[in-house]
Amino acid sequence: MTTPTSSRPGRPDRERIDFGLAAVAALTPPGELLAEAGTLGIEFEPGDLGQLGRFLAMLLAANRQANLTSITEPAEAWRKHILDSLTLLQVLAEIPEGGRVIDVGTGGGLPGIPLAIVLPTLRFTLLEATGKKVEFLKQAAAALGLANVEIVQGRAEGLGQDRGEKTGTGRKGGHREQYDAVVARAVGAINVLAELTVPLAKPSGVVALIKGQKAAEELEAAKEALHQLKAVHEATIETPTGRIVVLSKGAATPKMYPRRDGEPNRAPIGSKVK
Repeated sequence: MTTPTSSRPGRPDRERIDFGLAAVAALTPPGELLAEAGTLGIEFEPGDLGQLGRFLAMLLAANRQANLTSITEPAEAWRKHILDSLTLLQVLAEIPEGGRVIDVGTGGGLPGIPLAIVLPTLRFTLLEATGKKVEFLKQAAAALGLANVEIVQGRAEGLGQDRGEKTGTGRKGGHREQYDAVVARAVGAINVLAELTVPLAKPSGVVALIKGQKAAEELEAAKEALHQLKAVHEATIETPTGRIVVLSKGAATPKMYPRRDGEPNRAPIGSKVK
C-alpha cells in the first residue's frame, strides 16, 4: 500500500534518513488511558490500539535522530500525544465519509496520524515545513499503511493562497478553502493561528485548535483577527488534556489572507505594531 506524498517544488531532496521504522514494535496503552478514553466516549475498532501503539513507538524511536517530541516517557506520551489528539474526535464526528481534514504544523504527526488511524473514512493532509519531520511522516504513514494520509512539505501561508490550476470549467487542485476541517496543536497564539488555518477551511467548514490554559486570553486578543477572517468562535471544549477552541466559518476568506510567509507571526491581525 502506498502513501501519496508531495514536497515543496524546486527544492532539491536532502539525503534520505532511514528511521528503521519497519522493525519497531508497538507500545501497549496503559490501563488509565483506556479508562479516560472511555469517559470521552471513544470506542476503538479492532486493530486501532495496535496501530496507535506502533505509531507512538515509531515517534519515540525516531526522536533519537530527529527532534520530534520532548515527551519521551511512554505512559506520558500516550496521554499527552495520543489521547490529546483523539479529543478532537468529538469535533470531527459529523464530517461525512470522504471528507478532508488538514493538520497544520503537524510536526511528528500529531494530531493527524492518530486521527487518521481511527477515522479511516476521512482523508488527512499533514502539513509540515521541516525536512526531517516530513521524512519521518512519510516513512511512518507508509509503515502503518495509511492510504488516507497525504504529506505536504510547506508553509500554511503558501497553501492558504494555493487556488490550484485554472481549467476550462474552473480550477483544479489547490488547498485554499478545500477542507471540511482544519486542526492544529501547539502551533501558536490564536490571533496568529487563525490566519494560518481559516483560509484552508471551506466556507461551511470548521477549525479546531488544541490549546492550553490561556485559551480564553488568546481568544480575547484574537477578536479582530476572527472578524477580518470571517470566522466565529463557536465553542471552547474542556478536555482531560487541555481545551479545544472551535471556530466556524460562514463566508469566504478575504483574498489578502493569509499574508506572506512569516507576516502573520510578525504582525498579527489587529495587533499594534510599534
